[in-house]
Amino acid sequence: MDDSSLRWVDGALVTLDQRALPRETRELRLGTVDAVIEAIGTLAVRGAPAIGIAGAFGVAIAAAAHTGPAGLDLAAVRADADRLIAARPTAVNLAWAVRRVLPLAADGADAVLAAVLAMLDEDAAVNRAAATHAADLVRRLTPDRPLRLLTHCNTGRLATSAFGTAFGAIRVLAERGAVAEVLVDETRPLLQGARLTTWELAAAGIPHRLTVDSAAAWAMANGLVDAVLVGADRIAADGSVANKIGTYGLALAAHHHGIPFVVVAPESTRDPATATGAEIVVEQRAADEVTGFGGAATAPAGTAAYNPAFDVTPPPLVTAVVTERGVVSGTVLAEPARAIAAVSGELHARGWMPGTAGNISVRSGPDAVITGSGLAKGELGPADMVTVRIADGAAIAGRRRPSAETAIHTAVYRTTDAGAVVHVHSPAATVLATRSGAGPLRISGYELIKGLGGGTELTVPVFANHADVTAIGAEVERYLRENPGAAPALAITAHGITTWGADLAQARDRAECLEALCELIERTGHAHADELLEIG
Repeated sequence: MDDSSLRWVDGALVTLDQRALPRETRELRLGTVDAVIEAIGTLAVRGAPAIGIAGAFGVAIAAAAHTGPAGLDLAAVRADADRLIAARPTAVNLAWAVRRVLPLAADGADAVLAAVLAMLDEDAAVNRAAATHAADLVRRLTPDRPLRLLTHCNTGRLATSAFGTAFGAIRVLAERGAVAEVLVDETRPLLQGARLTTWELAAAGIPHRLTVDSAAAWAMANGLVDAVLVGADRIAADGSVANKIGTYGLALAAHHHGIPFVVVAPESTRDPATATGAEIVVEQRAADEVTGFGGAATAPAGTAAYNPAFDVTPPPLVTAVVTERGVVSGTVLAEPARAIAAVSGELHARGWMPGTAGNISVRSGPDAVITGSGLAKGELGPADMVTVRIADGAAIAGRRRPSAETAIHTAVYRTTDAGAVVHVHSPAATVLATRSGAGPLRISGYELIKGLGGGTELTVPVFANHADVTAIGAEVERYLRENPGAAPALAITAHGITTWGADLAQARDRAECLEALCELIERTGHAHADELLEIG
C-alpha cells in the first residue's frame, strides 16, 4: 500500500482528488495558492494532518510566486498565509503547519520547501508512533481475540500524509492478526467513510463492512463492536475532541455500552490555547451537501439545512486521546488518578506523606501516572496527576510538574513488572534505614515478611540520599537489573521507603508491611525473630 498521499513534483503539490474516489483515481496538480485553498475548501484535500501539510506547501508556493527581481514580497506571502489558514477554521493543524514554516519565508522559497518536505517525513513517523501506541492500548482494553472495530470518517493516508492515525492503529492491529472486522460508518453527508475508508481498507486487505451512521449504536448493543477508533481535527486543553460530525453520538453510544472510545491524533492537533470544547469554532458548510448528493437533489428545492462539519465530544466520554507521545488524556488516565488521590489522602492522614512529601504512581501501558510535584498530599485531586513516559521519565500530559522521585518510579517500572509504586516517609522504616547507613536491612523470621512476597528472610537495599534524584534512580535501576529476584521494596537514607506491587493496593500493603516490620525491630531491638525467641 503506497503511503504517499502528498508529493512535490516540478514546483507543484500533487495529490489525489478525494472528491472523485472511489469512482476515479484522479490526480490534482496544485501550483498556485488559490488552487491549494480551493482544494482544501472543497475537500479535494481533507483530514487535519493532510490539510496542514498542504497549507505549508501553499506557503512554499506563495514564497516562490512573490519572489521577483526586487526580491521577496514578504507582506504578500503573509497575506496568502492568512488566506490559507482561513480555508478551514476548525482543524488546528492547518494554522499550526502554516505558522511553523512561515518564518522561513524570509530565507526564500527553497527554505520553506525544505522544511515542508521534512514535515512529510516527520508526519509519517508521528503517525506510526501514535498508531502503535493506540493499538497497544486497545489490546489492553479489549478481549484477547481478534477484534471487531468501528471507525468514523477517514483517518488513513488520505487524511494524513502517510500511514494514518486511527486507521493506522487498525493497520497495526491487523498486522498483529488482531482484527476480525472493521465496521465503517458511511459518514454523512459526504460519505468519507463509504468512499475513502472502505477504499483504503480494501487496499490494505483488512476485512470490513459498511454501515449507515445511525446503525452504529445498534451494532454496539448487539455486541458487534469491541472498540471505537476515531481521529480528531482539534483537541482542546481540557481534552474535548472536535472531529467529523457524528463522532459525539458515537462516543455517547460507546459510553453507554462500556466500549472503549479511543482518539488517535498527532500532537499538532492538540490546541493548548483553546481551553475548552466550548471555545472551538465549528465550521458550518453549505446546505447543498445535505439536500443533494452527486449532483442529484435528495430534498425539495429550497429546503433549509443544518450542516455543521464537526461536533465536539466532551472529555468524560473519551477513553483516551493517543498521540505519538502515548496516552495524553482520557478517562483511562482518570481512574488511576482518582485512585492515587484517594491513597495519597489516606497515607497523608497517617503521617506517612506529610506536607508535600511522598509520591505514588500507577503504570498505564508504556507510561505511568504520578503525583505532581510540590503539592500537599492531603489535598490532591485527579487533576494534580502527571503522565510520564516510563522509558525516559518525560512528562507527556498534565498541568503539573511530575514528582521529583519520578526517576525512582520509572527505574522500578523499567526493571520489574510492577503495576504501581508507593514512596512514603513512614517513621519506623525511615529511621531504621537511616541508622543502617549504606548497608541493607536484613530481616528474618517474622510472619509479616510474607506480605512482601518473601518466605522467612527479607533483604531491603538502602540507597544513599542525593540531591540529584536521577542519580538515585540510576542506582536503583542498576541494582534491580543485577538482582532480578529482589524484594519489592527499597529504602533511602533519611528519605523514606519505596514499595511496589501488581496494583496500587498491593504496593500500599507492602509499604504497610515494611513499616510494621521496622516498628517491630525498633521495639524489640532484633531484626531476626529467632534472636527474640531465644531471649524469651
